[in-house]
Amino acid sequence: MSNGLSRLATRFLGEPETLEGLVGRAGQRLEAGETEALGLVTAALDDIDWDDEVRLFLQERASFSPDALTGLEANTRFAGPETMETKIFGRLTAWQNWIFQRANAVGETGALGRYGSGQPAVFDRRRV
Repeated sequence: MSNGLSRLATRFLGEPETLEGLVGRAGQRLEAGETEALGLVTAALDDIDWDDEVRLFLQERASFSPDALTGLEANTRFAGPETMETKIFGRLTAWQNWIFQRANAVGETGALGRYGSGQPAVFDRRRV
């Protein structure tokens, strides 16, 4: 990654014991519950909760500006300790090019234009 660390090292930044234990498990098959316990996945949903959790996930994401989601994704690609590359490509570029200059933010019905007005933003979802 741009910070000189592996993705796993970046994920467990500040947790060297956890990282060491995980590196020792490389190449082993893991069950979903194990991956959740080890912190490798956000959630391991069972069959009972799957439909509701996926529905909630999609509804939450649909409420955000597509441009903001693109910018947030760019930020997660450059996590960990800051370097000049992460500052330029992960922060500055993402926010200036994908969020603050797009119609979903600054357009007539964009999020910044309607902020504080009580009117919801109207996003063009075809953009992203």
